[in-house]
Amino acid sequence: MEELKEQSRRQFLKAVSFLAGSSALVGTIPWLSAIAAKKTTGTGSPSDRIRLGIIGVGSRGKLLLLHLQTIPDVEIAAVCDDYPPHFDQAKELTEGKARAFVNYRELLSLDDIDGVIIATPLHLHAQMTIDAMLSGKHVFCEKAMARTLEGCLRMVNAQKETGKILQIGHQRMFNIKYIKAIELIKSGILGPITQIRAYWHRNNDWRRDVPGPEFERKINWRLYREYSCGLMTELASHQIQVANWVLNQHPESVMGAGSINYWHDGREVYDNVNLIYNYPNGVKLIYDSLISNKKYGCEEQVMGDKGTMELEAGKMYMENPPPAPGIIQLINNIENKVFEVVPIGGASWVPDNAITSDKGTFIVDEYPLPSENLLELEGFVESIRSGKQFHGLLKEAFYASVGALLGTQAMDNMEVVYWPKEFII
Repeated sequence: MEELKEQSRRQFLKAVSFLAGSSALVGTIPWLSAIAAKKTTGTGSPSDRIRLGIIGVGSRGKLLLLHLQTIPDVEIAAVCDDYPPHFDQAKELTEGKARAFVNYRELLSLDDIDGVIIATPLHLHAQMTIDAMLSGKHVFCEKAMARTLEGCLRMVNAQKETGKILQIGHQRMFNIKYIKAIELIKSGILGPITQIRAYWHRNNDWRRDVPGPEFERKINWRLYREYSCGLMTELASHQIQVANWVLNQHPESVMGAGSINYWHDGREVYDNVNLIYNYPNGVKLIYDSLISNKKYGCEEQVMGDKGTMELEAGKMYMENPPPAPGIIQLINNIENKVFEVVPIGGASWVPDNAITSDKGTFIVDEYPLPSENLLELEGFVESIRSGKQFHGLLKEAFYASVGALLGTQAMDNMEVVYWPKEFII
């Protein structure tokens, strides 16, 4: 088993190294090159070991814990959860080796912990993160940053004051497919970007079973305004981050409408959101998300005058693709009836047909793509080891989180909301 893990590790690092070396953006994506420089196996002394605590070991925290257990020279030294089933699960996953706590402040009081992973409900992020950095711990916190605008800013200020690393879980920043897409977009292959469309559609009630009514808000916190902004903070924050990354700026304003038009089950957050974000150069991000139809799934479509890129699918479509070989072009012309004369009194216009022929995937396939979730944790560990905050990551997370919260405000008040100057960092 250990030999298989070591072989898998070598393949993982080889893939990352290859992709990092092939990227023209490696200078602006330092976390990728840092991971690529890692050794294949953990051979450091005990003093080189990174010791982490995990606060919140539900579905997301469990996933992060399992990924961390595959990284050499990383030890899950402590776990914390105040929900008994998750508390017991955390102890089981660490085979009882990690110290277990119900109160997160007890975990933060440990002197031999280098950093913490925070995977708790959104409304707890800000205070837990700030407490952790003030206690001398580096922090990886799941997205979005905080439930309020002020909470987001307090987290940034605490990072500046303490000098501790603060990384937010926007894993697309570590997704090789997205990194390659950004490289191509920056090269100008799509021409000037004029519009971005993004959506994330599901078809389920987003509820989780609870053992009793007293646990409803604790387990289904995503459905209540006190704890979450629903689709905006849980899903849209990812795609606002991608749009900001593509355009290298944050929006100036946002307007939109939201509703609860399907799941009339006592939830307080919208199950259907539609927004337009306006950027300084006039580019628009058109965003919608709902959880009553999954036909179109999840995608970010970046459009320029030369082409369109679908980042999630990893495909690119050119506005003026090279002509097909002669005989194929002739057949296409006949099939499309381009030689047919328009009769008098007939239509004076012809609708533009959608471009359906893609240029193929823009991702190299020499190696399997590494998991974005594992890569972001590898980046956090390497950041702790070097003692350096990766440039740009926190700003991306801040603007994505603020954008999601402003979008919620715009829908709630049915007004255009402008980006406040005090939330520019």
